[in-house]
Amino acid sequence: METLRISTRSFTYKDFAPLFKSNVRVSLTKDSLNNIERSHKRLLAKIESGETIYGVNTGFGNLSQIRIDPKDQKQLQLNLVRSHASGVGNPLEPGLVRSILILKLLTYTKGYSGIRPVVVEKIVQFLNKDILPVIPEKGSVGASGDLAPLGHMALALIGEGSVFYQGKKMMTKTALSIARVKPLVLKQKEGLSLINGTQVSTAIGIKGLLEGDNLLKTADIAGALSVENSFASRKVFRKDIHETKMHPGQQLVARNVYKLLNGSKIVQSHSNCGIVQDPYSFRCIPHIHGAVRDTFVNAASMINNEINSVSDNPLVLENGDIVSSGHFHAEHVAQAMDFLAIGFSELGAISERRSHYFMKGVKSKFEPFVTKNPGVESGYMIAHVTASSLASENKTLAHPASVDSLSTSGGQEDLVSMAPWAGMKLLQIQQNVRYIIAVELIIAGAANNIASEKIRSGKGTGIVLKILSSTCNYENGDRILSGEIESIAKVIKNGELVNAVTKQNFME
Repeated sequence: METLRISTRSFTYKDFAPLFKSNVRVSLTKDSLNNIERSHKRLLAKIESGETIYGVNTGFGNLSQIRIDPKDQKQLQLNLVRSHASGVGNPLEPGLVRSILILKLLTYTKGYSGIRPVVVEKIVQFLNKDILPVIPEKGSVGASGDLAPLGHMALALIGEGSVFYQGKKMMTKTALSIARVKPLVLKQKEGLSLINGTQVSTAIGIKGLLEGDNLLKTADIAGALSVENSFASRKVFRKDIHETKMHPGQQLVARNVYKLLNGSKIVQSHSNCGIVQDPYSFRCIPHIHGAVRDTFVNAASMINNEINSVSDNPLVLENGDIVSSGHFHAEHVAQAMDFLAIGFSELGAISERRSHYFMKGVKSKFEPFVTKNPGVESGYMIAHVTASSLASENKTLAHPASVDSLSTSGGQEDLVSMAPWAGMKLLQIQQNVRYIIAVELIIAGAANNIASEKIRSGKGTGIVLKILSSTCNYENGDRILSGEIESIAKVIKNGELVNAVTKQNFME
């Protein structure tokens, strides 16, 4: 089992990849624990001084003007967790829950939260015992922290609610008994600290980046295969052309497509065909795919910054001051995911346009809908309709969540980020794009089977065609295609295509 060592070093979204594959062991460095202990001592000193501290000896949100008697302060934290565990919907997947717990540890290691070391030790214990809180996916507006979902996380830590223990859903009390784990007893500020923060929003953003990294590369592969088998030009991907524009994503995509088509006799077969310009969806692959790549880089930077930030409130500063702030507000994460949603929607849109091109047929090469027996056969007519449906769905989903807001908490929290919804939309868009690209790959492979089967493909695209032919039964003509689309979408998701071509150095 892989071990993830939590320290004060900087983390990136890529460090979270193992969490989405299986459970990992977690350990904390001594420096991290020392930071937490020092912060706790500073909080205790302020409590003993009698100073008014939000969420410690006051109510919450619009109730912050109410002073809490010392005898009620522990109950205050318990009540907070119970009342805020108000989420609904399907449970978040295990990888997201693990990421949430790790992100919570990372914010604590900075030493600004005031909680006891036992809190982080309990989180580590949950991870190492494979006890994952059941966290409903809906209920957070991405400000004042992801309150409802983190309320469910905290609920499990105190022995209430439900968990998945080694993959099986059960009452938390039962799981802790089996695993011989004692529930956490909350003290001042600890309930507030647990439910405060952007960890749910950020975890979803991390998954969007991990999914997106592979999807960007797959889009280049599909684009190259379509260029080749639609008999479009390779010349427009030349390095010297794209060096005249300063966008790094554009230059990278052009290099990828050019490499994938290296050695293709198909693209050479029509070098003097007289066609001056191909449609935008072919000729502008570097410009459109590249723009999405550059958006991805910017979004990754914003989310990486959030991973390494403190999102607690109030903050216990090094000089002992305890101050309220808005660090729990997930606007950066929301906008990053909204930008990604727009970008990946465009990635699906251009893929659908390339599939549409094949539907028209190419004179002397292949018939409309890429059929072998037109009229009797419908070919890939409705597979393209499926792609069109998903591309249209994405256009609606791409509407930014971050431009919407509803005032909550009696008006105290009057402009929220809607980051979790921005993230969930992004993941749905990415799933749709996998299907759209799967359709494009299947259609481009079918065109190759009909028009180009006796002409050598590119060295990179040839690898792709071998993978496609092992799944797609091109020789049978009309057939049920939904299973093939699902299978190729899985091939995309598991990275098989990308790994196969990068292994041979046909893309970056």
